[in-house]
Amino acid sequence: MAATNTASGFKPKNKLRRQAAYLNIKKTREAEKRDARHRRKREEDKNPSLREERHATNVPVTIDSKRVWDNDPVGDEEDALGWAVDVERLAKRRKLAQEAAEAETEDGEEGVLAKLKKLEKQGANSDSEADDDADSMLDASSEDSDVDSDDDDASDSDAPPRPKKRAASPSGSVATTTATNLELSPEFLKQKFPAIFNPVPEPKILITTSINSTLHAHAEVLTSLFPNSKYIRRTAHVHAHKYSVREIAAFAANRGYTALVVLMQAEHEKKPDGLDIITLPTGPHFHFSVTNWIDGKKLPRHANDTGHYPELILNNFKTPLGILTAHLFKGLFPAVPELEGRQVLTLHNQRDYIFVRRHRYVFRDKRESEKPILANDGKPMKGVEDVKVGMQEIGPRMTLKLRRIDREVQWRSGQEWEWKGRMEKKRTRFNM
Repeated sequence: MAATNTASGFKPKNKLRRQAAYLNIKKTREAEKRDARHRRKREEDKNPSLREERHATNVPVTIDSKRVWDNDPVGDEEDALGWAVDVERLAKRRKLAQEAAEAETEDGEEGVLAKLKKLEKQGANSDSEADDDADSMLDASSEDSDVDSDDDDASDSDAPPRPKKRAASPSGSVATTTATNLELSPEFLKQKFPAIFNPVPEPKILITTSINSTLHAHAEVLTSLFPNSKYIRRTAHVHAHKYSVREIAAFAANRGYTALVVLMQAEHEKKPDGLDIITLPTGPHFHFSVTNWIDGKKLPRHANDTGHYPELILNNFKTPLGILTAHLFKGLFPAVPELEGRQVLTLHNQRDYIFVRRHRYVFRDKRESEKPILANDGKPMKGVEDVKVGMQEIGPRMTLKLRRIDREVQWRSGQEWEWKGRMEKKRTRFNM
């Protein structure tokens, strides 16, 4: 009775009765939801198309799904790093425009032949003198047109039928793929940053820290993350010379190093605050901020590094700035990974934050209680129905965000791109 009064708008005066009435109403609502969910499951088991329709309709709306792109980039190629354009979608759009232009030229040639035939019909109804002149001109053209038409008919009969016109490219808010397609790198980026787009097969990296830093253990961890790397401490002696990053870069370039990594320490905390990556010998110089650093030994059920060259996964780098950053990390790892180590390093970009994770994986048989691997369309992936992947994180775990790109070494050389305040005012526009 108390539940009925509360549902109708009349609350009991007694507090305990009000609480009991609210609990009864809550249990009733939960029971109705549970019954509806079970009833829907039984119906979908009988008709799987209902489940597919529900999944296609109930798509969650996130900031990533509402991402917007620059339809008309402003400026020339010098400002391309600031464009929020999907390079893959832009390449598809240009290909469609080229196909449309070729189709228009073909239609234009067919239109000329149709006009000639129309003129031939008009000439047959004109005066005799005009007929003689017109016939002398149109006969040749008609013969040519007949020959051309015969040739076209013959070629059309021999050639396969033309495919139908392709559908329009997806809208700017729809994401294309997750994996980064490094083959679609813009040409102006290759000309502007040749050292990044033409890396050596076996990179050699020098790792150091900021002046008076105490992050020696963190820097040693980076030597296990980057293959063929060596850590050299920066001296903190009061009478010693404080070498600048430019001097260290020149020192490393003269000794065959291909990249310099500088781990920055927070001002008032003993934890990493930034990561600088310099392509030797002359740059460019990338500045990243570091957050959420977690050592591998602090991760639950972590694995140990075996020293093998890892496989590299670069996800969701779509804009010119993102592709440039992806090629930077690609040049820090050997081109041929050691597959027997079963290690993979993932750099996942989401909302301009780069999540760094390193795992060890193993393939095993799927248990009966486990679900199969699903493809992008939500259906089981063919060929691996009975295979599952076990993963164990090695570490370290960190989150990077690109802050600045210097043309050469250090800030004085000028900036190619720089993160500025109020860039995140529009929450659906991202730079990478």
